[in-house]
Amino acid sequence: MHEDGKIRVFLLDDHEVVRRGVHELLAVEEDIEVVGEAGTAAEALVRIPATRPDVAVLDVRLPDGSGVEVCREIRSRDRSVRCLILTSYADDEALFDAIMAGASGYVLKAIRGGELLSAVRDVADGKSLLDPAATARVLERLRDGGGARGDERLARLTDQERRILDLIGEGLTNRQIGEQLHLAEKTIKNYVSSLLAKLGMQRRSQAAAYVARIQAEKH
Repeated sequence: MHEDGKIRVFLLDDHEVVRRGVHELLAVEEDIEVVGEAGTAAEALVRIPATRPDVAVLDVRLPDGSGVEVCREIRSRDRSVRCLILTSYADDEALFDAIMAGASGYVLKAIRGGELLSAVRDVADGKSLLDPAATARVLERLRDGGGARGDERLARLTDQERRILDLIGEGLTNRQIGEQLHLAEKTIKNYVSSLLAKLGMQRRSQAAAYVARIQAEKH
């Protein structure tokens, strides 16, 4: 909390309309001051240390990375910045990543304005907004040896998606994968979108790196 008693908040979201809406919602509050904004992870990593917010509200999906990565990086430099992850959908994977990155909580974009204000105030106050039951599940997974996490994600894929993931790992394009599996390029594209969503990834390059990592762990 700043000397004037105001909670200093930083907003990171690549959608200007969302950012503006959240800014307006927060700015009218007497006890909250919006000290900075960014639309990309790179911008946020420069501006957050410069503006020294109490709370950083971070969107998960960004054009150049993720709010979770930003949270991890910022918290490793300055533990006093509390991070509130903003996400479009709730799932264990997002929660796992948020906890591992040191976030104080995560809220859904569908949240009501009043709830978001409460969340910002609670986090600034040092409280955690992570759902205890879900957190317990995640910590259980950690205790069972976090290594199973990759296998769990793979277990969500169908056999065909697993095959396609392996071929992405070999560096094949959608067209080449289609030729190999005798499927239309558009069909492969749909499979790739589906498997990336199940793995919580946005880009093929992430999937290729993931396959390389799994194979390295096996050897």
